[in-house]
Amino acid sequence: MANLQQNNQEVGQFSEEIASDFLIAKGWIILERNWRHKHWEIDIIALFNNTLHFVEVKMRSSNTFGYPEEAIKKEKMNHLKWAASAYQLKNPKYLWVQFDVVSILLTKNRIQEIFLIEDVYLY
Repeated sequence: MANLQQNNQEVGQFSEEIASDFLIAKGWIILERNWRHKHWEIDIIALFNNTLHFVEVKMRSSNTFGYPEEAIKKEKMNHLKWAASAYQLKNPKYLWVQFDVVSILLTKNRIQEIFLIEDVYLY
């Protein structure tokens, strides 16, 4: 079980590194990665065009079970919103906030597709 969890953590870190590089190339400033509050986590917190972005990163090795972004369920979105609220309480200087998703399709360690879905707000 520990190996599976460690592998999932490594995959998560790898996908967040890809997403961070992707956002930086677009001119975004990465403020935080893996920011935690209690048991909630935000993959990436970034600044772009005076807007604070809370970014969920999803990566898949195929779309057999759906596209990466389709894995974000109501509970995950609620956790993201609660964590974002906690971050905002600690950092009240940001007036504009947005929730985004970076979707990555990786096949044989090569990026097949990566894109940003902006201003998502599920449920």
